Amino acid sequence: MNPSRRTALKSTGAFATLISLGLVTQSQAQAAVDRASFQVKTLEDALKALGGQPAVSDQVTVVAPDIAENGAVVPVGASSKLPNTTEIYLIVEKNPTPLAAGFILPAGTVPDVQTRLKFGQSTNVVAVVKADGKLYSATKETKVTLGGCGG
Repeated sequence: MNPSRRTALKSTGAFATLISLGLVTQSQAQAAVDRASFQVKTLEDALKALGGQPAVSDQVTVVAPDIAENGAVVPVGASSKLPNTTEIYLIVEKNPTPLAAGFILPAGTVPDVQTRLKFGQSTNVVAVVKADGKLYSATKETKVTLGGCGG
């Protein structure tokens, strides 16, 4: 077991105990555990923080516009047809901090998430899905235009 995984397991167990005692809310615990992952600066580091290089899968879909007229509020989402999907992450490759969103899905939840993200420039959006303990991904390019001229 590598040291970072061991640290994550220890932290998760400690926060689970604090939550069960009512000393910390679940959202506070989640924010503390994952904070470092959201501060990485490259796509490679973001994938490493999530657990490694995912396999490309046609069972994972990225929902994003081909052309975004306003990079400040780009509607982005992801869905998975993989059984036992437990986590979905959205990575905006050329953003200063590429890991933009993470969703932990309780059992029985439909693995389909939507949000709005800020894009600094035209870039690839990568959806990373964790299902049955393995990582899968899909990528889609979105072009950001200035002034909404579509080109």
